[in-house]
Amino acid sequence: MTTVESEQLITITPEAREVVMNALTSEDPSGALALYVEVTGIARGGYTYDLYFSEVGDASDTAVVHVDGDLTVVIPTTSADRLRGSRLEFSEEGGGGLILVNPNGPSPEEANPGVPADVLKKGLEFALAQQAIGILEAHVNPSIASHGGRADLVAFDDDKMVAFVRLSGGCQGCAMSRMTLSQGIEATLKEQMPALVGVVDVTDHLSGENPFYTHE
Repeated sequence: MTTVESEQLITITPEAREVVMNALTSEDPSGALALYVEVTGIARGGYTYDLYFSEVGDASDTAVVHVDGDLTVVIPTTSADRLRGSRLEFSEEGGGGLILVNPNGPSPEEANPGVPADVLKKGLEFALAQQAIGILEAHVNPSIASHGGRADLVAFDDDKMVAFVRLSGGCQGCAMSRMTLSQGIEATLKEQMPALVGVVDVTDHLSGENPFYTHE
């Protein structure tokens, strides 16, 4: 692993630092472990994170290492820019816990994987996109709301006549969502918009309440 020393990307409040040090001392009295902070993905329009203890040399790629007294913080460089300027705090809400306050967020391209950048740039203010939104609101969402589901148009390719849809609520991660998309949402949109060629599901189903796949 290659390290870049001493660049401080994250500030840690005194309360959060005390929680981290207590946990670190409990897990490893020798002080050999560091606090790793890493961006793991995107869910609900924001980054998801993982905080854990490991030895400094365990990072799988280049990492930024910041030493703050007796606490070493390791951030993989793939997460560095996404975490720059963030703050680790302690909140007493919900029984107490650490919260990462991050001024950064995913770009539209990051937040909507699978949607071409040029299609995203078109926005949703043109007639065909607004027509698709109206169909989802009037004919699709009322029917899937019974199990807490919702479908939203995130992009529309008016050249290829393809709608990009994100599912949420009970439809996100649901094993039946593929059927809901093909037999419900796509069929309804095509019925109302005969020129429509297809519908692409850009939902992050892994972060839903019932993900298709789970990690051991």
